[in-house]
Amino acid sequence: MSATPTVEQVTAALAGVQDPEIKRPITELGMVDSVVVETDGTVRVTVLLTVAGCPLKDTINRDVTAAVTALPGVTGVDLTLGVMDAEQRGRLKEVLSDGRAQREIPFAQPGNLTKVFAIASGKGGVGKSSVTVNLALAMAAQGLKVGVVDADIYGHSVPAMLGVADARPTQVEDLIMPVPTASGVSVISIGMLKPRRDQVVAWRGPMLDRALVQMLSDVYWGDLDVLLLDLPPGTGDVAISLGQHLPGAEVVVVTTPQEAAAEVAERAGTMASMLHQRVVGVVENMSFLPCPHCAAEGREHRLEIFGSGGGERVARTLSERFGYDVPLLGTVPLDTSLREGGDVGKPIVDADPTAPAAVVLRRIADGLAGRGRGLAGMQLGLTPSAKF
Repeated sequence: MSATPTVEQVTAALAGVQDPEIKRPITELGMVDSVVVETDGTVRVTVLLTVAGCPLKDTINRDVTAAVTALPGVTGVDLTLGVMDAEQRGRLKEVLSDGRAQREIPFAQPGNLTKVFAIASGKGGVGKSSVTVNLALAMAAQGLKVGVVDADIYGHSVPAMLGVADARPTQVEDLIMPVPTASGVSVISIGMLKPRRDQVVAWRGPMLDRALVQMLSDVYWGDLDVLLLDLPPGTGDVAISLGQHLPGAEVVVVTTPQEAAAEVAERAGTMASMLHQRVVGVVENMSFLPCPHCAAEGREHRLEIFGSGGGERVARTLSERFGYDVPLLGTVPLDTSLREGGDVGKPIVDADPTAPAAVVLRRIADGLAGRGRGLAGMQLGLTPSAKF
């Protein structure tokens, strides 16, 4: 029979358990309150949750039990889940803040390596939110740590599309934890901060700016590889605020093929450039409907329900206007699976990965995740001087 493990060995095993919301080891977060190893091999562990109603306590229970049980000599695990007191939560907040000043946006700081993509459109109804959530899941499937800010304050639909429409974020003092999803993507939305899901948001400029800042600075995002922001359509307050608070964000413009959508999409791209943000490409959504009858006969026939050429026009116009290449990143076909996935909270890149729309969206995500940061179109923060 193996010798019973030491307290140090149990603690080392617990260091491999991450809090499912914060994505850091529970030992580092001060969540392991006590470890006792009995002579018969029973290990008694007390883990402190951040809040009493922690939505993921079952995950913590399972992961802690598995980690300790795997040690040689352990005959049983007696896990007690407690709750942090005010002093412990204050210490946790200090750990998470890393000494940063309040209301500081980490993604705007020099040296921050998170790629920030703002998904914009000139008008509503072009599938911008669907593109955002599917790009997020496709990037997460590559092993990247991805966060999504649903910055479409009035039309916040991202939580429902990710299957967490009724979820509420956990709060540690005045830090907010983004809501984790089954895909590994973390999300925050103004819809999650309302008292009721059906409550209407009726805010004007200053309140919209404050909401955007809160979702960027008061949320503990951790060490993200990619942050996607689903912007409201058009060139209003939120687009302007984003340019002020995150001038280094790169913009992806979503349009549909018809002339009217392309014209207003060009305005959204031009607004981003005016705010010194680089437009990295255009996505044409609802490009065509593959004819099901022809497909059944092994032939390809595209029904261009909304016309054609809108995405190419936007990419060409913005390239000429800015003086650098703004590529057409992809043309996403109409697909009932894409719509159904959004309705039931199972985006198409996960639910039906071989569907034509899913293949295109993954290709777009691969291109965005793998590209380097260029300087064209970005503000360098240089000040002219008369001294030579």
